[in-house]
Amino acid sequence: MKKPVFAIVAAAMLSACAPPAAVVKDVERVRAGSFPIASAVVVPAGQSLVFVSGMGGDVINKDAPKDKPTEAYGDTEVQTVSALAKIEATLKGMGLSMKDVVKMQVFLVGDPGKGGKLDFAGLMKGYTKFFGTAEQPNVPARSAMQVAALANPGWLVEIEVTAARK
Repeated sequence: MKKPVFAIVAAAMLSACAPPAAVVKDVERVRAGSFPIASAVVVPAGQSLVFVSGMGGDVINKDAPKDKPTEAYGDTEVQTVSALAKIEATLKGMGLSMKDVVKMQVFLVGDPGKGGKLDFAGLMKGYTKFFGTAEQPNVPARSAMQVAALANPGWLVEIEVTAARK
């Protein structure tokens, strides 16, 4: 009879000493002033990170001249919206949404229509349709950079994100 009593007492002592069930905290976002990005994001323990590969926009003009591939995909704003919509669909398929995005990297090719310079204003017009809105106020930490080229010669924009899942 001593063994079962000892086992019960031992189990009770161990459960009393065990930490309570983990409470997963929310992601902490430090806003970068009024600009719609976070200057820092803290993902607490207990959440997993989801890395979404870079995506560009879809063709909007199948009749664009072959020697002008960017005309097939639209300007920077159009491509940004298209790429972010594809990312949103990928996240949704995983039970996530844009509010879960904690990090974003944006690769921009110089727009031939803008003298070969990146179109940051076009990027922001597309980006702010998804982030920092009244419906979706969460913003990620973000980097945007001009690159020499992207894998698809028609793309002006490629975006990759990291999301956090509770």
